[in-house]
Amino acid sequence: MAGYGRSGVYIVAAASGGLPTEEITFAKLAKQNGYSTALIGKWHLGLNCESNNDYCHHPLNHGFNYFYGITMTNLRDCQPDHGTVFSKVYGHIPFPSIAIALITVLVFHSCGIIIVPRKAVLYAALLIALGLVLFAIFVVTFPYLNCFLMKNHQIVQQPFSSENLTPRMTHEAIEFLQRNREQPFLLVFTFLQVHTALFASQRFKGKSKHGLYGDAVEEVDWSVGQIMSTLDHLNLNERTLVYFTSDQGAHLEEISSINGDIHGGWNGIYKGGKATNWEGGIRVPGIVRWTGVLPAGTHNDQPTSNMDIFPTVVNLAGLPVPSDRIIDGHNLMPLLQGNVLQSEHEFLFHYCNAYLNAVRWLPRQSDSIWKVFFFTPNFYPENSNSCLHTHVCLCTKGYITHHDPPLLFDLSKDPSEEIPLTPETEPNFHLIMAVVRQAVVNHTKTLSDVPNQLSLSNAFWKPWLQPCCSSLSELCVCDKDNSDANL
Repeated sequence: MAGYGRSGVYIVAAASGGLPTEEITFAKLAKQNGYSTALIGKWHLGLNCESNNDYCHHPLNHGFNYFYGITMTNLRDCQPDHGTVFSKVYGHIPFPSIAIALITVLVFHSCGIIIVPRKAVLYAALLIALGLVLFAIFVVTFPYLNCFLMKNHQIVQQPFSSENLTPRMTHEAIEFLQRNREQPFLLVFTFLQVHTALFASQRFKGKSKHGLYGDAVEEVDWSVGQIMSTLDHLNLNERTLVYFTSDQGAHLEEISSINGDIHGGWNGIYKGGKATNWEGGIRVPGIVRWTGVLPAGTHNDQPTSNMDIFPTVVNLAGLPVPSDRIIDGHNLMPLLQGNVLQSEHEFLFHYCNAYLNAVRWLPRQSDSIWKVFFFTPNFYPENSNSCLHTHVCLCTKGYITHHDPPLLFDLSKDPSEEIPLTPETEPNFHLIMAVVRQAVVNHTKTLSDVPNQLSLSNAFWKPWLQPCCSSLSELCVCDKDNSDANL
C-alpha cells in the first residue's frame, strides 16, 4: 500500500484503510493448498472497515489461520519513558509566520487601519487552547488506544507490555511448529525489535556492548536460534525453507530523547536510511537456510527484492502464480540453488510512498549496476545523512529536490552513492537515461488505479472503529495474555 501524503503508514488503530480483501497474499494461497499458516509479530496493514469488530483487514482475513501480535507498529509512545514521536509536530508549526501575522494585526489595529473585535481575539485564543488540549489528550491516550496485543480476534493485552514480549512470541512460534510438525506449514514471524521504541527482556538488558540497541539485537538473535533449534529437534530442517531478512535499513533519525543514544542502528558505507531509497535505506541482508537443498556457506550479491518472497513461497507450495495481475517478484529458488547466475530483475523500481523515486538497472552481460534518482530527500542538517527535523525523510513538496537530468550512479564502482555521474564523466550517460526512461514507460503501463488506502479519510481516527479490551472509561486497559515466556 502507498499514499500521496506525508505519512506512508497508519498511526492510529481506528483507521478504516488497510490491505483490501481482493489482494492475494501468499498465506491465502498456501492455506488454500492445505498449509497451516500463522503470523507472529507485527501486521500494520489495517484492522477494521465499518465497525470495531468486522476485522476486514485482519490477518485471519488474509490467509492466516493463527495470529499473535500487534496490528499497529511499535512507536516510542508504546514504551514507557521513551517520549513521543508526535513531539516532531511542533517542528511543523510555523511559529515565526504566526508571530509575524499577530504582530502585523496588532500594529494595524493600534494604527486604526483595521479593527479587531475583542470577541474575535477571545475566540481565536480559545481555539488555540482547545487545539493544544486536544493534542495533549491524544498524546497521553495514544498508548492505551493503539498499542495492544491480539491473539486471533481477541485483544489480550492493552496496552501491550514489552516485558518478555519477544520470549512470549517465540513461545507462540515454537508451539505452532510443534502443532504442525506432521503437515505443511507457513510461519511468518515479524519481530517488533529492533524497531523503535527499543526494548529488551530482563535477561538481555545491559548484556551487550552496544547499549539497548545491542541488547535488542541479541534478543532477536536468541529468538531466531530458538526457532532454528526447534526445527532441528523436530527433524524439519530438511523440509523447511527459512528466510531471514529486514524491510529496510537503519532508522538514522531515531535518537533517544532521554540520553541521546542512537537507537536506530548503522548502515556502514551506505548512504541514507529508513524511508529513503538510498542504498542505506533499501539494501538489506537476506539469510536463507534449507538443509540438503540449498548449498551452505555461499554468498550471492545479485539484486533481489522482498517482492520475490511471494512467488517463491507460492512455487514451493505447489501453486501457480496468479495470472490475473502483474506480479513484480520472481521465484528465488533457481538463483539460490545456483541453477542461474543472474537475477531475473533487470530493472527494479524504487518508490517513496506512491511516487517513483529511483530505478535500478542491471544490464545483461555487464558488471555495471546503474541507479537513477528522479528526486532525493533534503537532509537536515544540510550535508548530513538523515532528516532529523522530520524523524524520517519525506517524499512530498518542500522536503525533496527534483533532478533534471536525474542523478546517475554506478553502484558497482560507487556503492556509497557519493559522486553522481555526468555526460562528461560517463560517455553512455544519455543512452542509460533513455533506456531507463523507456523502462519507466513500460512499467507504468502495468499499473492500474486503486483506492488510496492511506487517504486522509481512510487514515483518520474513527471512534466507532476503536478497538477496546475493556471500556473507554477504563482507557481500554486489560491483561488477559496467558502466553508462556519461559523457554
